[in-house]
Amino acid sequence: MTVGTRPKARRTASPAIRGVGGNTYLSGAASAALRHALESPRRPARVLAAFPLAVYLEVRSETEPHVVTLVTGEAVRLPNAVVVADPLDGIAAGDDGWVGDGAVEIGGLSIRVRRWWDPAPPPGPTDLVRLSRSAERLGEIRRRTPRRPGLDPEGAPSLLEAGCRGGSLADAIMAAERLIGLGPGLTPSGDDMLSGLLVALRHLGQATGTPRAVWLADWLAAAVTYDARTRTTPISATLLHCAARGETSPEVVGVLRAVAGRQPLEPAAHRLLHLGHTSGADIAWGIHIGLSAVLSHAVRSNGEPS
Repeated sequence: MTVGTRPKARRTASPAIRGVGGNTYLSGAASAALRHALESPRRPARVLAAFPLAVYLEVRSETEPHVVTLVTGEAVRLPNAVVVADPLDGIAAGDDGWVGDGAVEIGGLSIRVRRWWDPAPPPGPTDLVRLSRSAERLGEIRRRTPRRPGLDPEGAPSLLEAGCRGGSLADAIMAAERLIGLGPGLTPSGDDMLSGLLVALRHLGQATGTPRAVWLADWLAAAVTYDARTRTTPISATLLHCAARGETSPEVVGVLRAVAGRQPLEPAAHRLLHLGHTSGADIAWGIHIGLSAVLSHAVRSNGEPS
């Protein structure tokens, strides 16, 4: 998922946050997924990519998250994000910085974390009848949305769905390993699909009391994250690690809450489907596969929904 591609604009920082020597001091709200990285001693970091709405910093660390994203309120709030109010101009790929001791520093910009937000809020309990209807509606919404170039549905995605629905761990892992890093961009299509799948299996498996789906999420998460750093981009590898723990963006949370009956599905699905070039559509595809797998395993355990 690429965030922020508009031309850079002049920073409009308030004089109240302009420090001595021209340094700019901001407050940020950070994902709880970043707590360890941000509260650890300072580590050096380097800017991988910079846009007016988002900056991606790779931290020199052996633990995940490996990439910290700075975003404004207008950007997609990724699960590894620190959200700030001001534009993120004046930063370029290759710039050096620091992450830790409760702050992120790049050049003359210092962002101090003041608040935390939850990147993995559970959708709440739901029943199989509601989930079955939601699966049908989500499938209809996806079919009505114009398909952009992306993954071949007859390839690894088909094997992944069959493996997840049928409970074949070997097939599911084989398909997942083929999808890691598949496609162009900061977050390849295969990774986006896997992220949607992992989050859906974990959260909807817990919401329906389907331990087999959570078990499948655990095994797939282990396989997908085992060597993600060497198989895909640093940004996407970090997002896969987040998804393995059920951490995701508000757009994905909205769809999960909608299929659980907590809010209308159609607007939530459209918000997700229109993210990025293909990212939203690929994540929704993964969610739909996970939703179908949860239903399949729940029905085997509890009987057909009426």
